[in-house]
Amino acid sequence: MRWFVTGSRGQLGSALLEGFAGDPRHDAAGADLPELDASDSAAVERALDAQAGPVDVLVNAAAYTDVDGCESEGELAWRVNAEAPGALARLAGARGLRLVHVSTDYVFDGEARRPYPEDAPPRPLSAYGRSKLDGERAVQEALPEALVARTAWLFGRGRNFVAAVCRRAAERAGQGGEAGLRVVEDQAGSPTYARDLAAALVALVESGATGLYHLANGGVATRWELARAALDHAGYTETPIAPIRTVDYPTPARRPHYTALDCSRAAAAGVTLRPWREALAAYLDSPESPLAGIGSPPGS
Repeated sequence: MRWFVTGSRGQLGSALLEGFAGDPRHDAAGADLPELDASDSAAVERALDAQAGPVDVLVNAAAYTDVDGCESEGELAWRVNAEAPGALARLAGARGLRLVHVSTDYVFDGEARRPYPEDAPPRPLSAYGRSKLDGERAVQEALPEALVARTAWLFGRGRNFVAAVCRRAAERAGQGGEAGLRVVEDQAGSPTYARDLAAALVALVESGATGLYHLANGGVATRWELARAALDHAGYTETPIAPIRTVDYPTPARRPHYTALDCSRAAAAGVTLRPWREALAAYLDSPESPLAGIGSPPGS
């Protein structure tokens, strides 16, 4: 298969392209801003035509993921997260391509008490969640045979929650103080390693899967538990983390309290991601780990 990935420098896009490297079964390329605006269908079409041969699979890994930024830039969020996926789906349909589109757990309101299956009614609380839900629906309407995958709490190359926590711990330790971190404990979800998500998407495409799937590493964690596990693995075991509530840390966008994903449909198709703690350790021990830039804790 020949793949083309929009948003190729993001966490998922870069993981996909790096995963394809050296794989004789696949040929892959991609582009990202500023070279390629995924909302510009004509530009995407030119990029596809510029490839060495006909593209088989188009992956939309491009998104506006600044949850709070989406509140103040609603028009941009809708263009990138809703309008662009629909246009890509129409383009894929016209060219006979398989389309993979990635969505989010933030399409849910967080009122559940058990992991959300694919058929749970969506009710997003934020502009980001609404734009992503509109994107899902635009893809499904234009190309019912597309593969749409919801994921959650992604970490990998670049900016993410785990990397931010590690950097903050290193900064505090470097200042020689005892001040710890503050992390919400009443938000729970499914932490997911971008490399594992990329491999799962490829496996589903290879199996011929279509429709809506949830894909995330196994298990459920709160933000506090994820932060504590990351710092413990990184060697910052003495850095305290004060658990706080969401209401104690107000943000422009409302966050759902519980968005763990039920991935049993993917499991039935033979695709299962490892437990999140194993995936977190693999990320922190990898060349893309944020620890590579901050070093070890003092005295370790």
